[in-house]
Amino acid sequence: MIRVLIADDEAMMRAGVRAILESDPEIDVVFEAANGREAIDGSQRHRPDVAVLDIRMPVLDGLSAATEIATTVPGTRIVMLTTFGEDDYIERALGGGALGFLLKAADPRELIAGVRAVSEGGAYLSPDIARRVIAPYREGDRVRSAEARESAAALTDREREVLALLGAGASNAEIGTQLHLVEGTVKGYVSSILVKLGVRNRVEAAVLAYRAGIVAAD
Repeated sequence: MIRVLIADDEAMMRAGVRAILESDPEIDVVFEAANGREAIDGSQRHRPDVAVLDIRMPVLDGLSAATEIATTVPGTRIVMLTTFGEDDYIERALGGGALGFLLKAADPRELIAGVRAVSEGGAYLSPDIARRVIAPYREGDRVRSAEARESAAALTDREREVLALLGAGASNAEIGTQLHLVEGTVKGYVSSILVKLGVRNRVEAAVLAYRAGIVAAD
C-alpha cells in the first residue's frame, strides 16, 4: 500500500482528494491536515510515503511545510496540489524538495499517477507545469545549456544512461528493469548523479538533462 497524507484547509477538497486517491486499491490515506503545521506533525507521526500538500493554507503554508517535511521526514515524498501555477510557486516547491506539482484543475487520473510516480522514486509534473519548467531551455539559453553539458561531462556512460531515463520520468524500479540493475544499485547511481551535477533532487536533475540534450525537449 502507498500511505498518503493530505493537507488542505478546505474540508470538501480534502474529501474529494481522498475519494480520488482511495479509488485506487493500493493507496491508503492515513492522515488529513487542515494547515501546514498539522501536515508536519502528521508526517512525523505517521511517516506516510507521500504527502499531498496545498500551497495556500493558514498557520503555515504548504511550501514552508514541504521544506520542513523534506528535512525532518526524508522518507516522505512530497506532491504539491494547488490552484495556483505561478512560476515562483513552482520554483520554490521544487527547490524545497517537492517531487510532484499538480494543478487542482487537472484530470483526477493525474493525481493518482503523480502519487504513484513519486512513491516509486520518480517525479511528476502536470503537463502544463512541465511545459513551463522546460520552456526557457527550449527557447535557447545557450549559457545554461553549455554549463549543463559541462556538468554532465563528469558522468560515466552508465550514469548518463540512468540520467536519461530519470529525465524521461522513469522511477528507480523502471530504470532498473530497463538497464538490468537491482533497485539498490540504481539508487546509488542516482545519488552519485545528484552530487556530480550539483543539484538537490531528481526534478532538478531532469531539467539539467533537458538542458544538456541528454533528454529530448519534446
